[in-house]
Amino acid sequence: MMTQNDSDIWFEESSGSGMTSPLSQLDQSDPTTIPEASPLSLWGVALCVSGTLIVSENTIVVAAILATPSLRAPVFLLLASLALADLLAGVALILQFLFLFCVEPTDWSDLMTSGLLATSLTASLLSLMGVALDRYLSLSHALTYGSRHSRRCAAGLLALVWLGSCLIGLGPMLGWHCLNDITSCSVARPLTRTYLSLLCGGFLLVIMVTLQLYTGICRVARRHAHAIATQRHFLPDDQSYNSKHGGRGKGLSRLLLVLGVFVSCWTPFALYGLLGDASSSPLYTYATLVPAAGNSLLNPLLYSLRNRDIRKVLLHACCPHRHTHNTHRPVDV
Repeated sequence: MMTQNDSDIWFEESSGSGMTSPLSQLDQSDPTTIPEASPLSLWGVALCVSGTLIVSENTIVVAAILATPSLRAPVFLLLASLALADLLAGVALILQFLFLFCVEPTDWSDLMTSGLLATSLTASLLSLMGVALDRYLSLSHALTYGSRHSRRCAAGLLALVWLGSCLIGLGPMLGWHCLNDITSCSVARPLTRTYLSLLCGGFLLVIMVTLQLYTGICRVARRHAHAIATQRHFLPDDQSYNSKHGGRGKGLSRLLLVLGVFVSCWTPFALYGLLGDASSSPLYTYATLVPAAGNSLLNPLLYSLRNRDIRKVLLHACCPHRHTHNTHRPVDV
């Protein structure tokens, strides 16, 4: 997890461990001293429990989507990518717990957990932008979108998303860190302020693009609604037609809810990462990181339990005999 030692020490001081700032330790401690694992604290318990819940929830979502052949629409592939990114965030939290409280922490462990969290963050926000793009294309090109060509394009897009995310996450391990120059540290040690500023700036840019896509979705949906209202007296009273287009409106609201939660969870840390530095209070770092971690915990509840298709898959897995005769068809998310 992207944390600075000041933050870890702050939480340990609050639990009565009485440890001093790591910056002063760099000046006073013997460089040959081997670091020891910290005593377990309330922060460590929260880190382990939240990471376990995040991994469990998102593993279920990824397995449900990938194990169901009918869930192959581009939007489901993008949601699986989002769940996979959140799963990696949970793994990063568990690794951070292990390196802080179970084994001796090292510079390599800090770089690995920071890079893993950077990868998951990047993949998560790009997947959300992909979901917005999918919704826009499905409305503006309703007659042609959703074909095999569209699924191949979505798969290619996801490949690029994860390739770029992994390259960004490798930055700290390839030398873009402040372990050798503490004056260049950001609010999230061991990341440099330059690296974190670029990462947070990219996050805000993607959020603006995503919001612009949803603005386009609203325009297209409004045009469709106007056209339907104009020609309503020519249309048959088809319940399946009304159900389909009503479900599309519900799906848009659902995705807007996911986007709103993502923005509200990650924007505080993104802004703080741009404006803060290593001298900033660790309290602010944790106050902005906690909502960001909570985003990975909330996402499965927003798009799995609220989605009828994924919910059917999960119910069938729990009660296979009860749902044997139910037909399964993909719907808009």
